Amino acid sequence: MPPVSAFLRTAASYAWRLLVVGAAVYAVFAVLGRFHEIGVALFLGLVVTALLSAPARRLARVLPRSLAVAACLLGSAGLLLGVLVLVGEAVAGESTTLVREFREGLGRIERWLEQPPFRLNPGALSDVQSRVGHYLSSHRSTLLSTALSGAGHLVQVLTVLALAVFSSVFFLHGGDRQWAWFCAQLPVSARGRVAVAGRAAWRTFTGYTHGIVLVAATNAVLVGLALYFLGVPLAVPLALLEFFAAFIPLIGSPVALGVAAVVALAAQGPLVAGVVVALIVVIGQIEGHLLHPLVMSWAVRLHPLVVAISVIAGAIAAGVVGAVVAVPLVSVIWSVRTALRDARHDPGIAP
Repeated sequence: MPPVSAFLRTAASYAWRLLVVGAAVYAVFAVLGRFHEIGVALFLGLVVTALLSAPARRLARVLPRSLAVAACLLGSAGLLLGVLVLVGEAVAGESTTLVREFREGLGRIERWLEQPPFRLNPGALSDVQSRVGHYLSSHRSTLLSTALSGAGHLVQVLTVLALAVFSSVFFLHGGDRQWAWFCAQLPVSARGRVAVAGRAAWRTFTGYTHGIVLVAATNAVLVGLALYFLGVPLAVPLALLEFFAAFIPLIGSPVALGVAAVVALAAQGPLVAGVVVALIVVIGQIEGHLLHPLVMSWAVRLHPLVVAISVIAGAIAAGVVGAVVAVPLVSVIWSVRTALRDARHDPGIAP
């Protein structure tokens, strides 16, 4: 039997190792997918902790730690409820005018589509409306079961939010002690490297959270002011949509502004909708070439191609949640890898 070449032996050794690593990664993601609600809740708890840890430390200088944490959580909850009430009042105040504008806008869109170059059949849109009405009337039971399923999903969302708040309380109150306890359970030879990795991960995650919130708030203010001066209805809710959409880099802002363009098209016509479409390009340039380099380069150093691939891969793996989590996860992994590589040259850290 001829001897096996050294290249084939090396390739085989790397191949089975890659298979083992791939199986381990698949098992981890399978477990996370099975208990994804817990993972999402802990992620939200870490986000809240990253945002409120600095205010809680400042308040703890003059108040007991428990009161400082409670004040930060209650204050942020009050601020969030205030924003939601403002959005609700804006929608309720414009509901009557909005319905009339949308009806007139749909008529304008239909007449516009009937003209060159589209030359749409005059009865096409009305036929679509009648088909939608027939579908809704003939599928009431299906729609009712879907609504009940949506109520079950609402209970899951509320459960996740409750667990996120509960975990953030303990993270804010004693996160340092919890991390020290965890490191103490590890072998002595691994404690130094785990501590280095933990500090790098938390520093990167905190920087990313602060940076993305600042970028999202800036985008929301710019979009809200632009829509307000253009006379587009629901400027405040659309600005809030832009704020939350900005948490998905590169993709979220264009999608939110696309919704704003549809609203502008129905309410104000093609000219204002075209201005909103141009706003998509302007906001994208400001976000990509000004805000991200200035605000987030000190915390997250990822190439735009890596960001895009991470967002798309996260969306394929776990939908919207995966798209939101992908970039901070990749950033933390890269930061940990860099910190551990640098720690190899530090004689004070055990290998």
